[in-house]
Amino acid sequence: MAQATEKKEEPKVVKYLLFLGCNIPYREGSYEVSARKVLPKLGVELVEMPEFNCCGLPIDPVSHETMLALAARNLCLAEQKGLNITALCPGCAGMLRKVNKTLKEDKKTREEVNHYLKEIGMEFKGTIDVKHITRVLIEDVGLDKIKAAITKPLKNVCVAEHSGCHMLRPAKYIGFDDPEDPQSLKNLIKATGAKIVSYQDETACCGAPIVGINQDITLNLTKEKLLHMKEAGAQAVITVCPSCHMMFDTNQPRIERTFNVTFGIPAIHYTQLLGLAMGFTPEELGMKELRVDASKIIALVT
Repeated sequence: MAQATEKKEEPKVVKYLLFLGCNIPYREGSYEVSARKVLPKLGVELVEMPEFNCCGLPIDPVSHETMLALAARNLCLAEQKGLNITALCPGCAGMLRKVNKTLKEDKKTREEVNHYLKEIGMEFKGTIDVKHITRVLIEDVGLDKIKAAITKPLKNVCVAEHSGCHMLRPAKYIGFDDPEDPQSLKNLIKATGAKIVSYQDETACCGAPIVGINQDITLNLTKEKLLHMKEAGAQAVITVCPSCHMMFDTNQPRIERTFNVTFGIPAIHYTQLLGLAMGFTPEELGMKELRVDASKIIALVT
């Protein structure tokens, strides 16, 4: 009697609508490029969301109602497709997640928002979820699968991590990791084989939220963080937020000129770090777009 052939289990694939937000397509393209390289290799299928609008975060201080309507429209688009949303920007992910939870739990606000949505033929029903990319990597992919995908462990690379503010706050809406002692990004970095340094004021803000109000305070905050990273021996800083990345990368040369200091600490998107460890080339990950030269880090990998 012939033996039954064992059926090979198909790799698990999860689908997410990719919400790009405003900053990434125009100012942080390398974040998108690197994410599109690594996520499919880890079993995450990214579905395009061309009809999206702003998440509403920048408008909230001016008009809370407008913010709710903007965010709700994005959520409705996902509901129509029956897919959850992943965002690369923690601000976008946080705002969409906050509005999603608010509308699900607050009947009065949901009815008010649906009144506006009715004019464009939409209705919020509360059937989808929203996750930042780090949460997708932790919860849907898992550290074991990430480690299994590493072909070039980054054993010679020593970095600092910057989780930023919006990835974990407000905790009552995000409900992920500990804002006072975050471990998610650290664990994701460790999965690549890279070493992580501890540094003073790790959870302090980079200053990006007030860049349009007081640039002196903003640049000082970023300078202090870079100084502490340098003192701790970091060769690079790893970010998961486009706004934080702009502060450490785009503004680093300006900070060096303003305060007559030298840091030379490249700011690398986590998806770029992960991509290097998975064997992608720096060109495939958009690393030439970085303002602060990352060639020394690349040399340690290649």
